[in-house]
Amino acid sequence: MKEKSVGIILSNKNHCIRYLLLHRKANDHFRESWDFPKGNVEINENELGTLKRELKEETGISKFILIKNFREKINLFYRREGNTISKEIIFYLGKTDEEKAILSSEHDEFRWCPYDEALKLLTHKNSKEILKKADERLKSSLDNFL
Repeated sequence: MKEKSVGIILSNKNHCIRYLLLHRKANDHFRESWDFPKGNVEINENELGTLKRELKEETGISKFILIKNFREKINLFYRREGNTISKEIIFYLGKTDEEKAILSSEHDEFRWCPYDEALKLLTHKNSKEILKKADERLKSSLDNFL
């Protein structure tokens, strides 16, 4: 079985670059975790459509700009209900001047974190690796930042 998700490493700047992390509550399918906004691609939906829909659903944020030439992919496998799932997660990098998030029922907390704090909070190793790439990309183009 295959799945595809799309997410965003969303940044803003308030004295320093900060990244939006969401705390997912544990449920029947997922353990508790800190991660970036993301979700599964629906039928007849493209990656950017998924990104916009998921960001709006999970945070209420609709105003953002994508950083050009950043599209990172994670491939992983996991088990669900006795089946092995092959999952591809595509991450984009964006920036916003919004500070507040209106969380969906999937999440119970959000934080705008400086890089070092975000790196410590993120639950998954592959998310930490994507954050490192995103931070390098942003710092290499600070003149284009908010």
